Amino acid sequence: MKKTEKGVLYLCATPIGNLEDMTFRAVRILDQVDLIAAEDTRHTIKLLNHYQIKNKLISYHEHNKISKGKEIIIKIKEGNNIALVTDAGLPGISDPGSDLVQQAVDEGIEVVAIPGASACTTSLVVSGLDTDRFMFVGFLPRNARERNAELQDLAEIKCTMIFYEAPHRIISTLKTIGEILPNRQMAIARELTKKYEEVVRGKPDELLEYFKMQKPKGEFALIVQGNKDEFNNLRDDSVNSLEPEFEVQRLIQEEGINKKDAIKRISADRQLKKRDVYQRVLALEEQLGEKL
Repeated sequence: MKKTEKGVLYLCATPIGNLEDMTFRAVRILDQVDLIAAEDTRHTIKLLNHYQIKNKLISYHEHNKISKGKEIIIKIKEGNNIALVTDAGLPGISDPGSDLVQQAVDEGIEVVAIPGASACTTSLVVSGLDTDRFMFVGFLPRNARERNAELQDLAEIKCTMIFYEAPHRIISTLKTIGEILPNRQMAIARELTKKYEEVVRGKPDELLEYFKMQKPKGEFALIVQGNKDEFNNLRDDSVNSLEPEFEVQRLIQEEGINKKDAIKRISADRQLKKRDVYQRVLALEEQLGEKL
């Protein structure tokens, strides 16, 4: 634990469900700081009790962030080390922790992250969608018109997008996504790391029907495929005029090469990423209604 003239603000990640996901370092920091600022003290006390941590707790949440934020900054400037925790995951992601961090930075206070579980990246890596480039969007606006407008703006984004949503809004959000991004592949993750963890994949209309049948429960992460029009701009150094996916099709049909090797050859010949060629092949298969 650092001891300086000013204290340190620690951003301490907590489990998103399974208490075993708490790190050794996080347990030590929460035990040693002078004070813990929690989004919901009733929730955090259960975590502290589980790890037999007896420390002072104060609340810091969206509705008191202005007054409590000033109080926390004063305490840190007086030399106190304070840990900030949210109900689940890393503070500062879709919660008022980012406001406190900005205040600390403005005051020249050292901010140290204690990494750990995050619903954002956890849902992304199990989605089956592209992880090379992604954008965290967070919660969409509650107002239907504003939500529609934001999704329209996001329609041209080429990287995978990550959204959070509450169970009572998941149906309306899926309807809006289906209207604006009807052909996108999606994955919806709920109750991650918990007993009833679930990941459902499909297009918006398929997922909408699923959650009409299954009552939405828990917190949701929505992973949405990016705009794939970028494939029209893939570099093609080959003298062959065929698009990569059609050249893969030709190799399979005329030369008897399996799909994996055909994708590998075209990727090498044309200096393209195998992932990009593979995605183009998937799009062609969808158009044809059959596997190559």
